[in-house]
Amino acid sequence: MAIEVFAPAKVNLTLHVTGQRADGYHLLDSVVMFADFGDHLRVTKAAKMSLRVTGPLAHGVPEDARNLCWRAAEAFGEPVAIELDKHLPHAAGIGGGSSDAAAVLRAMEQLFERPFGGNPLELGADIPVCLHATAARMAGIGEDITGLSLPAVHAVLVNPRVDVPTPAVFKALPTKDNPPMGAIPESEYLAWLALQRNDMEAAAAGLAPEIQITLDALAQMPKQCLTRMSGSGATCFALFETRALADHAAQMLATQYPNWWVQSATLT
Repeated sequence: MAIEVFAPAKVNLTLHVTGQRADGYHLLDSVVMFADFGDHLRVTKAAKMSLRVTGPLAHGVPEDARNLCWRAAEAFGEPVAIELDKHLPHAAGIGGGSSDAAAVLRAMEQLFERPFGGNPLELGADIPVCLHATAARMAGIGEDITGLSLPAVHAVLVNPRVDVPTPAVFKALPTKDNPPMGAIPESEYLAWLALQRNDMEAAAAGLAPEIQITLDALAQMPKQCLTRMSGSGATCFALFETRALADHAAQMLATQYPNWWVQSATLT
């Protein structure tokens, strides 16, 4: 029997860096939503571990224990054959690897009919929220997950195909004790989002100027409500009131910047 699972793109609509613990871990406060676009996985019981990566963005993705999918399966404690159909750019600030790993854990829970008994944080700070896989507030070092009932929002996601290592962005932050978000309103949500921040955006753009070019291009899109970087970059997004507007923006950007990764999506 094979279990097929979807690994959606994770988008940090906000990302406030609120402190740093004595052990070096950074404290975050973030609204996270998940796209209707992502990777697809197929997980099957096997005599020994294996991982095969296919799809349009498979190039450069490891097929061994360097891959977080592999490490998640090992943490679960059973050998499986994993087929990963890769559509999300990796090291891009939209949780591709973490979402894939969380999807493997969900598949293995079905396949072996038992819950994952390990600590998901040991696999990465984004694993708990990716296991949740729908709108949430993520706080602490990633372990504090609160589900949110938010209206769906429509977005275009853009990655200028540059790698921005997360540790380098954290190191470049001028301050690490910024204010948290405060209460999340049930109405006027987009207006509230516009008042929030991604505290890593300026530092990431300093390391990769393509990020600011991407944000500027998104700001030119007709009827966009908000532009911001997701996670530690380099993927950026613009929000729109309808999916049709997001689709139109994606078409415009893909034409203007054919070397960029561009994808419209609905976030929930």
